[in-house]
Amino acid sequence: MALSKELLEILACPKCKWDLTYKEAENGLVCEKCKLMYPIKDDIPVMLIEEAIEIK
Repeated sequence: MALSKELLEILACPKCKWDLTYKEAENGLVCEKCKLMYPIKDDIPVMLIEEAIEIK
């Protein structure tokens, strides 16, 4: 699934409000500041902090 450029421009990390980067291989949106990835399930980004996955 490819997220539209317009959608990526308006989405922000719910924890720190930083920009998110779409990672196609991981199928998620990554906040480099918080080191969290928000998964995409059934083509819908799950933007809940408690559902985020910590990355290194």
